[in-house]
Amino acid sequence: MASSMKFTDCSPCATVRLVPSTRTRLRNSDGAGLFHRLLGLSRPAFPRTFVSRSSTSTLPVISASISTEATAEVIDGKLVAKQIREEITAEVSRMKGAIGVVPGLAVILVGDRKDSATYVRNKKKACESVGIKSFEVNLPEDCTEQEVLKYISNFNDDPSVHGILVQLPLPKHMNEQNILHAVSIEKDVDGFHPLNIGRLAMRGEEPLFVPCTPKGCIELLHRYNISIKGKRAVVIGRSNIVGTPAALLLQGEDATVSVVHSRTKDPEELTKQADIIISAVGKANMVKGSWIKPGAVIIDVGINPVEDASSPRGFRLVGDVCYEEAIKIASAITPVPGGVGPMTIAMLLSNTLTAAKRTHNFQ
Repeated sequence: MASSMKFTDCSPCATVRLVPSTRTRLRNSDGAGLFHRLLGLSRPAFPRTFVSRSSTSTLPVISASISTEATAEVIDGKLVAKQIREEITAEVSRMKGAIGVVPGLAVILVGDRKDSATYVRNKKKACESVGIKSFEVNLPEDCTEQEVLKYISNFNDDPSVHGILVQLPLPKHMNEQNILHAVSIEKDVDGFHPLNIGRLAMRGEEPLFVPCTPKGCIELLHRYNISIKGKRAVVIGRSNIVGTPAALLLQGEDATVSVVHSRTKDPEELTKQADIIISAVGKANMVKGSWIKPGAVIIDVGINPVEDASSPRGFRLVGDVCYEEAIKIASAITPVPGGVGPMTIAMLLSNTLTAAKRTHNFQ
């Protein structure tokens, strides 16, 4: 970003009560139909309502503007992910009962990074919670690229494995692209294969899989009835994993999309025009309240540690967006943690279920 910008923690230690809204999901007749075919669920993805502690009535769709005294609706990723896992559990059970097949996900972990090991452990638990088989390979840091490719080849040929995930980052001596490209496109549940990204970029084409984090971002918008069509959207960050596919998904939903990146001039002014902001740049509290248009919807993908002496760990996690400022301006916002994070694993499970259904032609 511009050299004049300071990436500092502007947020005091504050607690915000997260109360899910009583909002019934509505389907758009254009973009949402395509998206939920990609989700891979055979029934409506969100048949239940969010239940508020104070009311059981259905609220209207989020409006484009809010009063200066209002606070944003908190988009509860934990709640949505939980309901998606329940839907997947039912589908896995139905598939097993009908044709005797259980979806299988293989995860390859190279090295001993604690964060990667934690991610893999969480994915394994998530698989078990919905009835998906989990296959895991742990390889040492100094293993060769050929060893990793051998395991990928074996999983490509294994009919009990429907999805393959190589945990990133890989050791520096390995060519990440060679390894990711070796995964069969039919089992590329991470959605990183160039053919899947290429299909995502083309009008009239559907990828076999959409990358999990951006897919989760769009699903949150859908489940909270936030209209995308015709809106101005800004994606902050252009990574292959989140930023670029998120921009393509928004464009596919008929939003007018701009991408802010490290070479963008006046990123604040561009972002301020957005009705929808997806931030995935990895800079703690970079997006200030002054960047945000009143009534904008914010999906914050960032997970950044900042020092916090009051925390037993000595730090706390914050997003790319200064939450305490944004919640006073936006109409809806995801918290960090508890927003996009749970959705990423939920979408991985969804993609694995889709892969198994497609392989066995199960509707």
